[in-house]
Amino acid sequence: MFAVIKTGGKQYRVAADDTITVMHLAGEPGDNVTFDDVLMVGNGSDISVGAPSVSGASVAGEIVEQARSRKIVAFKKRRRKDSRSKRGHRQDLTVVKIKEIKAG
Repeated sequence: MFAVIKTGGKQYRVAADDTITVMHLAGEPGDNVTFDDVLMVGNGSDISVGAPSVSGASVAGEIVEQARSRKIVAFKKRRRKDSRSKRGHRQDLTVVKIKEIKAG
């Protein structure tokens, strides 16, 4: 059984016991999270597509860790102007282990 969920502006195809990395979610490692915005649920050849989401379906998961992505460096240089700037950014991420999919 699999599902397509939407969180953080992105869509993820998940199944039971999968581990996914999503944008930051509030919570500590060991906390349970529920994704209610399920776009599609499939079980073999039986597929249910929502418009926009499947009613009554949800995906339960557990937060494994709060992490950060690799550093992105934005470097801007204006030639012949003696002007340059350097900024760094690290996105906060959450690693989630999918426990079960409820089709509703």
